[in-house]
Amino acid sequence: MTAPEHPPLPALTRAEGAFVDSWLEVVDLVGRAHPARASHTYSALRAAQALVGRATALRDALTSMQERGETDVHAHTLARALRVLDGERRASRVTVPQNRDTGPI
Repeated sequence: MTAPEHPPLPALTRAEGAFVDSWLEVVDLVGRAHPARASHTYSALRAAQALVGRATALRDALTSMQERGETDVHAHTLARALRVLDGERRASRVTVPQNRDTGPI
């Protein structure tokens, strides 16, 4: 059996690709450090430490876009890329989980 075929990524500039990749890496790390989702302080600490470097990469991607004259964010195209890269599931990890308790907080 073969793996399901994913839709192709939309055409992105190198800087847009770096923007999307860096943003997803930041989201993944924030999800790992999320107080309502973390299971151990050490893994949350490691994620928080790595977050600094990934945030810098995100800033650098946006700086590169700006310097190259890419002043518009093509949100529709970048959203398509995020969907192909499982961005919806990955971003859902930064939200507060639904309260599974039946009683008041």
